[in-house]
Amino acid sequence: MILQKKKMINLNKLKEEQEKLAKKVIIKDDFDKLELIAGVDQNFSGKNIISAIVVCDKDMKIVEKKYAITKVKFPYVPGFLAYREGPVIIEAFSKIENKPDVLMVDGNGILHPSRIGLASHIGILLDQCTIGVSKSFLLGVTKGDEIYVENELRGMKIKLKEGSKPLFVSPGNKISLNTAVDIVKKSVRLPHKLPEPLHLAHRYADELRNNLNRG
Repeated sequence: MILQKKKMINLNKLKEEQEKLAKKVIIKDDFDKLELIAGVDQNFSGKNIISAIVVCDKDMKIVEKKYAITKVKFPYVPGFLAYREGPVIIEAFSKIENKPDVLMVDGNGILHPSRIGLASHIGILLDQCTIGVSKSFLLGVTKGDEIYVENELRGMKIKLKEGSKPLFVSPGNKISLNTAVDIVKKSVRLPHKLPEPLHLAHRYADELRNNLNRG
């Protein structure tokens, strides 16, 4: 357990909650259309956490963007990112008027020790189709570009730009791995090294942080 602001955080209890939520994750395509794709990314400014969401159309043109800023209430604990960043993502998402068909999350989906990374956790709580796109390799055994955990194919390593570091894509919720990878690849707009919805969300989060720091 971790001491945070004189309050004990029971990680064992949270682990049990993760295991229950993981059973609800759907890793097959469960959406009717693919017209709006959003990206969400987080940034920090002092004791504040910022969540920026950008919704794009199929041509990667911005349809809408919203954000939320809250106080950080949970420490950084590997494997429990959803408890730190999830609440502010949900708040930002609640402000979106054009709900996306797919939401790309800067984090992992089922490529996670408990099979429920940030993208899957958010997907369950929002009942939303989500894709996990991580810049860091969390766990697993690679066979070519495929990533296996306990003999289950949970993710793919992909490069979107020549010479750039790979990204690690995994289903979040309501989507298959193949479809998730296909959507990520089709969302690339060079020279950006991230799929465009995430690139735009990352840039928006940086802008919000800079404005907050100046204020």
